[in-house]
Amino acid sequence: RVTSIADRLNVEFALIHKERKKANEVDRMVLVGDVKDRVAILVDDMADTCGTICHAAEKLVSAGATKVYAILTHGIFSGPAISRINNASFEAVVVTNTIPQEEKMKYCPKIQVIDISMILAEAIRRTHNGESVSFLFSHVPL
Repeated sequence: RVTSIADRLNVEFALIHKERKKANEVDRMVLVGDVKDRVAILVDDMADTCGTICHAAEKLVSAGATKVYAILTHGIFSGPAISRINNASFEAVVVTNTIPQEEKMKYCPKIQVIDISMILAEAIRRTHNGESVSFLFSHVPL
């Protein structure tokens, strides 16, 4: 996934390798690549309590990243998540509107929401008409 995104954006990439001893608990994180004097963008499918992404942001800053952004598909943001994001070094945490975020945004100005209703509608339309849904991977409707 990282290679695909980096290729499409024509940028270099680094990644953070997570090791878990058990579910929902990161034992160790290792940064692979160089982020010194660069803007770092964390990409993940979801964030619940935000312990992992905040820890990753700290690792990026300590490795020399000048700015850190997070882009998440689903922002669950339960428990200490909002406090963690507010205290972390993120410029912004961008999530889709698969989960309503209006209340969370009142307490965390770093959260920004992207509306994906058009792409979901197009995926439904394509499925209904027997058309390619994978076409949307490279052609996003506006």
